Amino acid sequence: QVQLVESGGGLVQAGGSLRLSCAASGRTLRNYAMGWFRQAPGADREFVATISWSGGGTSYADSVKGRFTISRDNAKNTVYLQMNSLKPEDTAVYYCAADLFTHSDLVPPPNVRRFGSWGQGTQVTVSS
Repeated sequence: QVQLVESGGGLVQAGGSLRLSCAASGRTLRNYAMGWFRQAPGADREFVATISWSGGGTSYADSVKGRFTISRDNAKNTVYLQMNSLKPEDTAVYYCAADLFTHSDLVPPPNVRRFGSWGQGTQVTVSS
């Protein structure tokens, strides 16, 4: 399986920015659609963004649309999440994961159940 490690989280004031990275090892990400998810205290893990194999297709949760950008560099085996205009409600542990059911270079449905090989997460805290 692919092993994923998230990094780049931290403490930021509202309106600030962070860029999260998800570094993969064990297998290439070339044929994995990837996703970012987050889990706030006391809440379920929720979809944030997904990206197709090539990076040509993306999908975002309504709550982050226009503020976050998912991207990937398959040569570096890394997926990114650029987070701008951060809000306190963005505070959560952010996870990346691989879509286990991808079949082609398409954006997968925003369903957490499709994803696996979860990383350990990186904490993002946005202060007001």
